[in-house]
Amino acid sequence: MRHLFLLIIAFCGVSMAFGQLENPVQWTFAATKKADKAYEVMITATLAKPWHIYSQTTPDGGPAPTKIVFKANPLVVKDGIVKETGSLQTIHDQNFGVDVKYYSDKVVFTQLLKLKAGVKTHATGDVEYMVCNDSKCLPPKKLPFDIVLQ
Repeated sequence: MRHLFLLIIAFCGVSMAFGQLENPVQWTFAATKKADKAYEVMITATLAKPWHIYSQTTPDGGPAPTKIVFKANPLVVKDGIVKETGSLQTIHDQNFGVDVKYYSDKVVFTQLLKLKAGVKTHATGDVEYMVCNDSKCLPPKKLPFDIVLQ
């Protein structure tokens, strides 16, 4: 009986540890119609303190930069590059030995899309990102998205 009790306690401890996986970023995805057949797609990262996420322009040798990858859609054409809006900070990171660019609190990634026809379709793809705080970094993650354009 005593061994069974210890086994149950150990199982609960392991289950609780897996339930505590860190996820300091909340993502939202939206599209706003800007003109006939033109949409602005906004991908927003809201970060818990003291976490930060890296800019798309973080140099090689540093942490993984954020990447927004749109999957091919024959009805959709990207207009320009993905823009970042937020309070960009640049510091020399001793851990990586390079100047890193990052956002704390919130960053919005914006992409203008144009439709080839006036139909309802989707913008799909992935956000690849990495977050760190002052004491550790979490492994890079890939998050799929599917945004309705109507």
